[in-house]
Amino acid sequence: MPDLEILIQSLGLVVIVAPSVLLCWLGIPSLLGRPLPESWVHRVVQTVIWTGLLAALAVLGLMLVSDQTHVMVVGRQWVHIPHYHFAFKLVFDRLSVPLVILTFLLCGTIGAFAARYLHRESGFNRFFVLYSVFLLGMTVASLAGTIETLFAGWELVGLSSAFLVAFYHERRGPVANGLHVWSVYRVSDAALLIASVVMHHLSGEGDFDKLIRGEGSWPFGSPTLSVSQATLAGLLLVVAAAGKSALIPFSGWLPRAMEGPTPSSAVFYGALSVHLGAFLMLRVSPLLDASPVTCAVIVVLGLASAAFGALANRVQTDIKSALSFASLTQVGLIFAEIGLGLRYIPLVHILGHACWRTLQFLRAPTVLHDFRQLENAVGGSLAARRQSWEQWIPENWRNWAYRFALERGELDQGLFNWFVNPVRELFIACDRYERLLLQGNPPPQKLGTEPWTRVLEETP
Repeated sequence: MPDLEILIQSLGLVVIVAPSVLLCWLGIPSLLGRPLPESWVHRVVQTVIWTGLLAALAVLGLMLVSDQTHVMVVGRQWVHIPHYHFAFKLVFDRLSVPLVILTFLLCGTIGAFAARYLHRESGFNRFFVLYSVFLLGMTVASLAGTIETLFAGWELVGLSSAFLVAFYHERRGPVANGLHVWSVYRVSDAALLIASVVMHHLSGEGDFDKLIRGEGSWPFGSPTLSVSQATLAGLLLVVAAAGKSALIPFSGWLPRAMEGPTPSSAVFYGALSVHLGAFLMLRVSPLLDASPVTCAVIVVLGLASAAFGALANRVQTDIKSALSFASLTQVGLIFAEIGLGLRYIPLVHILGHACWRTLQFLRAPTVLHDFRQLENAVGGSLAARRQSWEQWIPENWRNWAYRFALERGELDQGLFNWFVNPVRELFIACDRYERLLLQGNPPPQKLGTEPWTRVLEETP
């Protein structure tokens, strides 16, 4: 049995090292100004991904044969002092193994599609370098055994996502939308970082298995935190997950992300990245079980996002935006399932939805061509079908729902009005007040509301 565990750990190292090798293989020649030819890039990508996929499948088979449910592959203490430690840990368990297999499987499929889709594109090599960054980030996040390790993979996924949204940087629209996506990700990342600090403050560590009391691996066990502590950490993690998975009120960035190439839209917002928030909720699910308030928030947030996605999906004029809102609907339902206390059902939902949505995104470029051929064959436009239950809804309600969906709930404008602009005005006021101090004007002896009111009024 010890020899078998050593074999599992060795194969696990192959799973982890493979994306790193791909990034170095593609990235270093690019930094030296000598990128690999397209044919070489395609062969390297497929070779590395097949290696990682076969190693992950071998780990799964050996874990089933040996009846092991939790195997630590890498565990390194970076900081260790009394009542506090910081560790880099990668584990294989019931949750991480399916997701890492899904990651290699879908990335291999999309990589093969992208090699043809982006043939002779000027940014061909740049796409695959960012694609390898994403693969590394998803692998690290999937296998993370501590919240710090997960944060490292989380950041790599967000960074590659924002750059691929702005892939066609010769146009202003993709760059602006990429910056918008990155700004929303900053809110999500800040919430995850604060949650990490809170968990360290409450328990002295960020290891997921140490936060759970009892034998066995995910999803069994009970948290070591109290109800109030679990609620505080859980709500911060919900904000992080909502930002990454585009739940309300962060849903406005999802259609903006469709500016990127179709392969990146498929791998990010149809298959893997959009489910990373749900994966985080599953990873900390024993913590959620101790906080009914957090579970209720997750259910409400998931159902509201699912309803919003279903409404917005019906009025989109381009197929990629329609698919993105269809993804939001399913992701919202997955969150609702997690909030209701289900564990394996949302995991299976993630795996099935990711595969199905990937197929739809990759099929999207040719759908319009096929519809045009079908219309030419029948000699006219295809009639739109209205659901039978729609006739029972009052017309003014239908008009309101149509305007609401067409404007996408004005979520972007709401974020600017209620979050971005107040913070911006506060920072401008602080800057103006600092300039007054540097110009030699003595600060007031007693700070009240009057100096700040004057500065805000003078702010353009």
